[in-house]
Amino acid sequence: MLKAVYPLLGISLFASYARGQGAVFSQSLSHGQIKGWTGATTCVQGATCSFVNDFRSTTSPTSTPTTPISSVASTSSTAPGSTGTSCASNSPAKGSGTLKFTSLQGFDFGCNSDGSCSPGAAFPPLLQYFGADGAGQMTHFVKDDGYNTFRLPVAWQFFTNYVLGDPINADNMAKYDALVQACLATGAFCIIDMHNYARWERGIIGQGGPTNAQFAQTWGEIAAIYKDNPKIIFGIMNEPHDVPDINLWAASVQAAVTAIRKAGATTQIILLPGNNWTSAATFVSNGSADALKKVVNLDGSTTNLIFDVHKYLDFDNSGTNPECTTNNIAEAWAPLAQWLRCNGRQAFNTETGGGYNTASCLTLMCQQIAFQAQNSDVFLGYVGWAAGNFFTGYVLSELPAQNGTTWTDTPLVAKCMAPNAGAQKGSTGQ
Repeated sequence: MLKAVYPLLGISLFASYARGQGAVFSQSLSHGQIKGWTGATTCVQGATCSFVNDFRSTTSPTSTPTTPISSVASTSSTAPGSTGTSCASNSPAKGSGTLKFTSLQGFDFGCNSDGSCSPGAAFPPLLQYFGADGAGQMTHFVKDDGYNTFRLPVAWQFFTNYVLGDPINADNMAKYDALVQACLATGAFCIIDMHNYARWERGIIGQGGPTNAQFAQTWGEIAAIYKDNPKIIFGIMNEPHDVPDINLWAASVQAAVTAIRKAGATTQIILLPGNNWTSAATFVSNGSADALKKVVNLDGSTTNLIFDVHKYLDFDNSGTNPECTTNNIAEAWAPLAQWLRCNGRQAFNTETGGGYNTASCLTLMCQQIAFQAQNSDVFLGYVGWAAGNFFTGYVLSELPAQNGTTWTDTPLVAKCMAPNAGAQKGSTGQ
């Protein structure tokens, strides 16, 4: 996919481009297991599924992209990638129908999908840095729309002032932290999203490019800064793609997780990204799920280690087209929900989006969000692409129009993506 926004019912305040394979906008807006659950439950038809926390949902998945989310006949099967546990296909969800996180994005990461980044192209959406009024946007999104999370993309190079292996640069960190503090001031969760596609200047981490130790060093230093703040979420890496060895990539992720936990950030959520632009549709089939489920905390547990997945709604899953063609349920979210239940894990849809005033998106995005909410035992939330420094004419803009102290949301945000819009209450948009 090409870049877009992610809601865990939230908005990204970063400049970027749509996911995966398209041209990058150098200054576009970039785009737990919360609580361990030790018991097991019995699913339909005698299948056994394990759950990891208190966030549970109540309805079964749909089987077609345009069908309202309702009941679907259950059939017995073994989930791909499971450890031999027989689970009922489309087994009923067990949750509340409410997503924990709702989010948008923001900070200029200034990177291309090959991990190359341009010095000076990244700047926070903050007025003091001559950017957009990101603080005002976030305040509006929280108070008026009910969002509770913001994804803040940033280049690895920005942290170290573009020198691989150097410690975090104090001046650059101060600029990024200003955005983090503006986010925290709203009471929201803030996702620190390293936006480098598993690369540093075209070299793949741990596979011919930067070493795992260099990657872990930066993450350890970041974690040491925010270790005492429970509102911080660590996004290990945005959209790894074309990674030759998924098991070596899992080792790189493990190195970062270990560094974060050793730095003292022992309880915060860490997001684990897979291959193929961390696509929700191929997360299991390409081996990412099986490789990443072996990543553990210092004590060997997987508490608050959440799978990081993305999914756009346009025809090529790139996030570059205004028309939406699918709600992603049959091809992505229902199969992934099944695997997550069978393996006792959870995922966070940290990047999604659609045309900001396109009829197809107003229907299909509502359906996608409603499905995820109804399966909130395994899906923690979503992040929308994008706001922040983006311009209002951007095809996937979620940037609210400002008139004095009044903010007006795009139709897509107002109808579907804002938590207060009610999509996660079960509306299908039809």
